[in-house]
Amino acid sequence: MAAKLRLEGKVAVITGGASGIGEAAARLFTAQGASVVITDIQDTLGQSVSASISPPGCCTYIHCDVRDEAQVAAALALAVDTYGRIDVMFSNAGIVGTMATILELELADLEAVLAVHVRGTAAAIKHAGRAMVAAGTRGSIICIASVAAVQGGYSPAAYAAAKHAILGLMKVAAGELGEKGVRVNCVSPFGMATPLWCRAVGLSPEDAEKVASEAAVLKGAVLRTGDVAAAALFLASDESAFISGHNLVVDGATTMVSTSLDSALQNHFARSREE
Repeated sequence: MAAKLRLEGKVAVITGGASGIGEAAARLFTAQGASVVITDIQDTLGQSVSASISPPGCCTYIHCDVRDEAQVAAALALAVDTYGRIDVMFSNAGIVGTMATILELELADLEAVLAVHVRGTAAAIKHAGRAMVAAGTRGSIICIASVAAVQGGYSPAAYAAAKHAILGLMKVAAGELGEKGVRVNCVSPFGMATPLWCRAVGLSPEDAEKVASEAAVLKGAVLRTGDVAAAALFLASDESAFISGHNLVVDGATTMVSTSLDSALQNHFARSREE
């Protein structure tokens, strides 16, 4: 007898689903039996990802800029109209934004980062939560935070502030939605060679993996988007039925000791200049 799929019969919405962690999650969730709506602002890429996922009809793409609450609400309404309900909300969309230090930070640049991460996450929790409560669904809402929300030295100021805010939103939402049977958690990954991060730091995927591996505590393994998608799958599934208000850190123990991804990046660029 074949094992039951871990998301069999569930409906999931994934923001930022056209590439990186979001794409990996879309492919994994559908492989585990879910119907998925992916959203993004990269329309050609998002439509291509959706069309490439089998079986036909299990994945739908919709344009959604998470800074606009109305677009988030529309994406969730599409999921309900297409598949009947929402069981899983994976709020994954994000940007790196300004690389400025706190002394150089332009507040307009800070606001741009907060708009995507904080406004986008708040809108996702709000409207997914409403849909789940209205349907009586014992749903799971998962937000992407970061090791930058756990320990300093992993990101610029604006990004770190945004990720700390996401942790705060998750904690409050877990408390408020718990009485309705809805779980809310975060996944906080270490640095990895996503298209977003590679563009931000100006590295090829190969060099980005080298830098992340150098900074990591756990050796012999390289963190990839599929690992983060697997963590999200656990929180989306019934295997985590009594886990809420938790930040699942996927970092190979890196935040348990004193280390710095920023230092590893600086070392990499210093070696490149010497060569």
